[in-house]
Amino acid sequence: MAWSLIPLVVLCLFIAAIASQCEFKPGGPTAGPVPSFDIDAGLAYDAKELGFPIRHPDVPEDWQPNSGSRNIIAGNQGGDSSTVGFITPAGRYVRFTQSNAGEDELVRFVAGDYRAVTDVRAIEDRDWVVYGGEGVEAIWVSDFGDVRILIGGSGDEAEFTALATAAGKAEPLEP
Repeated sequence: MAWSLIPLVVLCLFIAAIASQCEFKPGGPTAGPVPSFDIDAGLAYDAKELGFPIRHPDVPEDWQPNSGSRNIIAGNQGGDSSTVGFITPAGRYVRFTQSNAGEDELVRFVAGDYRAVTDVRAIEDRDWVVYGGEGVEAIWVSDFGDVRILIGGSGDEAEFTALATAAGKAEPLEP
């Protein structure tokens, strides 16, 4: 029976190779180029289209914006959200989400489940509620009045603090 499967496996590998779906790279995976995202255009568009203030944080020059998205958050206190992502010099992803949804809905939308409050940080005269837990990435959220800002991703505390500081100093963009 094993002998009858060998030609089938060889045929499958041949078809996959032709379709460029398989590759052999000794030494393991390597990181490719970081995708580029026009954060100025993305946030300007969101400021015009969404019904809440959108901020453009002035992050360090060596942070590369690599993604952006808009989503609708369901729930009693749901709303719209605007997210941009950055890759830091250390190669970590840091998410910056702005939303008119309530804090609980926003955290559940991003985390997939409810996380416990583990700390509160005061940065630039603004409180940031830290959500965390064992084996999960931290999420920081601050209420700016008519918008909640969430910071998340694989960044470290210094990177989160830099983004929280930039968010606190950023003025809303003109719609």
